[in-house]
Amino acid sequence: MTIAPQTTTAPELSVIVPTFNESENVPVLVERLRVALDGINWEMIVVDDDSPDGTAAVTRQIGLTDTRIRCIRRVGRRGLAGACLEGMLASQARFAAVIDADLQHDEKLLVPMLAKLREGATDIVIGTRYAAGGSTGDFSSHRKWISVTATRVANLVTGHPLSDPLSGFFMLRREVVDPIAAELSTHGFKILLDIVSTGGPSLRIAELPYTFGLRLQGASKLDTRVAFDYAGLLLAKATGGFLSLRFIFFCLVGISGIGVHFAVLWIGWRLFGLHFGWAQALAIAVAVATNFNLNNRITYRDQRLTGVHYVTGLLLFYVISSVGAISNLSVGTWLFGHEQTWWLAGIGGAMMSVVWNYAVSSLMVWRR
Repeated sequence: MTIAPQTTTAPELSVIVPTFNESENVPVLVERLRVALDGINWEMIVVDDDSPDGTAAVTRQIGLTDTRIRCIRRVGRRGLAGACLEGMLASQARFAAVIDADLQHDEKLLVPMLAKLREGATDIVIGTRYAAGGSTGDFSSHRKWISVTATRVANLVTGHPLSDPLSGFFMLRREVVDPIAAELSTHGFKILLDIVSTGGPSLRIAELPYTFGLRLQGASKLDTRVAFDYAGLLLAKATGGFLSLRFIFFCLVGISGIGVHFAVLWIGWRLFGLHFGWAQALAIAVAVATNFNLNNRITYRDQRLTGVHYVTGLLLFYVISSVGAISNLSVGTWLFGHEQTWWLAGIGGAMMSVVWNYAVSSLMVWRR
C-alpha cells in the first residue's frame, strides 16, 4: 500500500532576515511579524552568518513551535548581500521581502508592499526614507549627508531615479532573482543596488515611505568596510561587470599598500637613518604584510584565514608577491624597450603584477 505524501501550499511571502549577533532581536521581530502579517501565508527565513551569540539556535528554538520560522546557518561564509541572496534562492514563495533584524525597518509596511506587488504592475517595492512621508529618524546631519550623497552617486549607476536605492528594506517578485542570481555579488551590504543595476531598466519599481527606527539591542554593523564595499560595487557595476568586485577590492588594497610602502620607506630612511636598501626592503616587507592582512579582512573575508593558516598564507603571499614584482620589472622593461614611453611601461608592468598576484593568491592562498 502506497501512502501519499503530505503536501502543504508554499507560502505567498518569504521574509528574508540576514543576521549576525541578533539573538536578542529575532524573537521581537518574530512577534512583530506575527501581528503585522496576520491573515497572510508567510514564512520567515533567518540567514545567519554563524553568529557566536547563538542567533541560529534562538531561531531554531522558535521554529520548534512555529514552522513558519526557519534558519539557514552559514558556516565559513560572510556578508549581508550573500545572506540575502541565499535566503531568496531558498524561498518557494511568490514574493520575497528583505528586512533587517535590528528592528529599524517598519514591518507594518510589508502589507502595503505586498498589496502593490499583487496588483501585477510592479516587480520591486522599496521602503524609502527619503520620499514624501518618509524619515531617517535620528540620523545625525553628518550621516544623513553621507547617505544622501551615496544615493545620488548610486542613481548614476542604476539607471533608475530612486529616492533610496541603498535601502535594505524591500520586497520583490521571487522570479526577478533567478535570471540574474549568478551576476549578483555575494559581498557587501547593498544587495538592492546590485539587483536594480543588474536587472536593468526593464524592472518596474515602486517606492513606499517609512520612518527609520531605533536599534533596540546589539551593535550596528556600519563601519569603514561598508563604505569600501559600496565603492567597490559601484565600480564593478560601472564597468558592466567586466571587473569583479573581489578584483576591485584587491586593487584598492594594492593602492593603499603603495602609501604604506612610501610611509615606511621615509620613516626608515629619513627618521632612523637606515641605508636606503635596508629601508626599501623593510618598506616592501611591511607593505606586503599590510596588503595580506587587508585582503584577508576585506577582499577574502568570506574565506578568512586564521591561526596557522594565516601564518602559512602570509608566507605564501610573500612568495607570490615576489614573483609579481619580478613580472612587473620584466614586462615594464620589455614595454619600455619597444615603446620608449615610461608611463606606459610602468602601467603595463603594474597591471601584470596585479593580475598575477590576484590570480595566484585566489588559487593558492585563499582557495576554497
